[in-house]
Amino acid sequence: MNEIPITSIDGFAFGHADNKEAATGCTVVVCENGAKAGVAVRGGSPGTRETDALNPENFVEQVHGVFLAGGSAFGLEAGSGVMNELERKGIGFDVQVTKVPIVPGAILFDLMVGDEKVRPDNDMGQQATRNAFLNVPFLKGNVGAGTGASVGKLLGASYAMKGGVGHYAIKVGELKVGAVVAVNSFGDVIDPATGNLLAGAYDRKQGCFLGSKQVLLEQMNTAKTNRFSGNTTIGVITCNAALSKSEANKLASIAHDGLARTISPSHTFVDGDTLFAMTTNQVNVDLNGLSYLATHVVEQAVIQAVLSAKSDYQLPAYSTIIKEG
Repeated sequence: MNEIPITSIDGFAFGHADNKEAATGCTVVVCENGAKAGVAVRGGSPGTRETDALNPENFVEQVHGVFLAGGSAFGLEAGSGVMNELERKGIGFDVQVTKVPIVPGAILFDLMVGDEKVRPDNDMGQQATRNAFLNVPFLKGNVGAGTGASVGKLLGASYAMKGGVGHYAIKVGELKVGAVVAVNSFGDVIDPATGNLLAGAYDRKQGCFLGSKQVLLEQMNTAKTNRFSGNTTIGVITCNAALSKSEANKLASIAHDGLARTISPSHTFVDGDTLFAMTTNQVNVDLNGLSYLATHVVEQAVIQAVLSAKSDYQLPAYSTIIKEG
C-alpha cells in the first residue's frame, strides 16, 4: 500500500475556487467520461443536490462530477456552474438536443465565519471546474470548500478552531483509492492512531482542549439540540474499482466509518455529514478490502484537512497551537 497524489487517479480532475475575503469556496471532482457513483448521508442536517439520481433503482448510471461547497443551502447554486462548464465542453448525458451533465453535490455551513451574503455561486462553480481541467495545483487546508470551515463548535465560535479541505490517496497493485474531505464538524478531530486531539473545542486563554464529548455529556439536561453554529463534513471517494451502482452506494456508507473514527461526536443532529463514492469502474477487487481502504483514505483526508489548515478568520489552527505549545 503506497501513498500517491490524489490527482494521479486516472479519469478524474480536481479543482478549487474560493473567495478568501468572504471565507467560502467550492471544490469539484470531475469525471469527463462518466463515473459510477453512490452516496451516503448520515448527518441530521444535510444539504444536497441530485442525490436521488444515485439511487440504484433510478435510471442514470453515471455522474460527470461532484461538488462540495460552503454557503449553506445557498451554496448549492455552485452545482449549476459546474453543469454549465461541463455542458460547454460537451460533457454529459446525451439527450440528443444537448448533453446534460449529472452533477450531485453537498454543502456545509460556513456563513458565520466570513461574509454571510457571499456564497458559492454559478461563477464559482464554473471557475472550480475550469481549474480542474487546467490542472491548477490541488491544495489542502484553507482552500475551496474548506476556506471557511471550522471544527469543535459545541461552545460556539469563540472556542472553535480552523478546519479545511484534506485529501489522501493510496495504490495497491492496480487499484487506486482516494478521498477529498471538507472538514467542518460540530465535534473534535482526533488522530485514531494515537487518540490525540488535533482540533476542536479549544480554550484559547488556557491553551487547552475542552473535549467536546465531555462537555456534551455535562450539558445533557441544559442545552438545546438546535445549535446551528455551522457544521457538516462532506467528501468524495474516488477510485478505479469495478463496482455496480448499488456497490458504490454501499462503499460510501461504509466509508463513513472514517468520519466516525476521526470526528467525535460525528453524525450529529446538527451535522449534514455526506460522502459520495465515484469510480471509473476498471479494476476487479475484493469489496471487503476496498471498503477498508475507502475508510482509511477518508480517515487520513480528515486528518490532513486539520494538519494543513492555517489560522485565519480569528480561528486558531493545529499548526499554530502546536507551535505555541
